[in-house]
Amino acid sequence: MEVSSLDQGSDGNQIISQLQQEISLLSQFHHDNIVRYLGTNMDGMLYIFLEPTKDSLAKLYEKYELRDSQVSFYTRQILSGLNYLHERFVVHRGINCANILVDASGSVKLSDFGLANAKTLNKVKSCKGAYWMAPEVVNRANGYGLASDIWSLGCTVLEMLTRKIPYSHLEVLPALFRIGRGIPPPVPETLSAEARDFILKCLQVNPNDRPSAGQLLEHPFLTRFASTTSVLASPHDNIIQL
Repeated sequence: MEVSSLDQGSDGNQIISQLQQEISLLSQFHHDNIVRYLGTNMDGMLYIFLEPTKDSLAKLYEKYELRDSQVSFYTRQILSGLNYLHERFVVHRGINCANILVDASGSVKLSDFGLANAKTLNKVKSCKGAYWMAPEVVNRANGYGLASDIWSLGCTVLEMLTRKIPYSHLEVLPALFRIGRGIPPPVPETLSAEARDFILKCLQVNPNDRPSAGQLLEHPFLTRFASTTSVLASPHDNIIQL
């Protein structure tokens, strides 16, 4: 990643501030499912070095139709990274498929911590990733909390299984209106019972009713495929198999 060190004005300062925050957070994290920060260098440009990854989950589901076993495999890793963050009272604030990277071996890496912060310091209100926002965030009742990441996770699992962003039939403002009224995105009846149950548990309107990341790791949608390993096929056949 590279950013001009000569950016001027409020927008440039905001970008630099967010990057500095992200660097500060990433340098503290040591987990297999969080993108590893390797260092920075300033030479006319600000260079930020992160471990190499292949694609985001968003690009992955655009190319391939993911089965339950694959979504379960990726979700376990997302939750493992989230559980690590939440144990340290850090809210990611940007859980969605575009911000979750996958390396060549199929390992998931949480990325884009530009909006993440310690829960006790959480004062920021943002419309970034509006379609994945929890009701309490839209209503600015309590702002971002650990449970808001769980709502976003439910939207992300739904996104992987349907290959569409949540509320994909709506523009941003109507979607925010529905979220604010506590109307979750449609969860198709065609999904498996275990997948639907997992998603609906994440999409509880009251944040106190949502399971923690640790509790969700014990959900049948994840434990059923716990012994599954990921095998990426040759790039020549463009198929991902489990």
